[in-house]
Amino acid sequence: MDVPEMDTIANAKIPFIIRNGMLVSLGNPKGHLITDAVYQNYRLEAVYRFPGNTGNCGILVHASTPRALYKMFPKSLEVQMMHQNAGDFWCIQEDITVPDMEARRGAKNEWGVSEGKQRRILNLTDSSEKTPGEWNNMIIECVGNAIKVWVNGKLVNYGFDCTTSKGQIAVQAEGAEVEFLKLQLKPIKKLSN
Repeated sequence: MDVPEMDTIANAKIPFIIRNGMLVSLGNPKGHLITDAVYQNYRLEAVYRFPGNTGNCGILVHASTPRALYKMFPKSLEVQMMHQNAGDFWCIQEDITVPDMEARRGAKNEWGVSEGKQRRILNLTDSSEKTPGEWNNMIIECVGNAIKVWVNGKLVNYGFDCTTSKGQIAVQAEGAEVEFLKLQLKPIKKLSN
């Protein structure tokens, strides 16, 4: 766990718990639950829901340097889970290219991977998520320098020419409680040319 508040507040609440057999991100204090191992070429399936108020959360792939952005977020690419934005990419000191880049990221001169830059890349659809309180299924495939994301069976984002192809995986605590019924990681064997 990397939760900056826990560095200075001795009795800070732990934002990740197990409840009824599920991993739960309580949302606050903000931070990340990060794998020890580094992964590449994999498929991650997350079955999740916001049990109360909807809000923000995400899964970070290809994570490396801790607290690289705003002294909070590890260097990575975030796959957004925020309600009504599931599947957006957020560039956190790493970058990725998508089709229709200017339409989905904004003016090219504003793009970047650090504070004050346009780091968000919109997903392809606004109709992929279920009603709040219902379970959503998100699949993230990372193969080579490409990332594909499906939400409830719909391809919602696809990027390539990623600036990294491996790293740790992190689950966020970022303001809203999220229950994870399933987080399953499976390797993908990359075919050689």
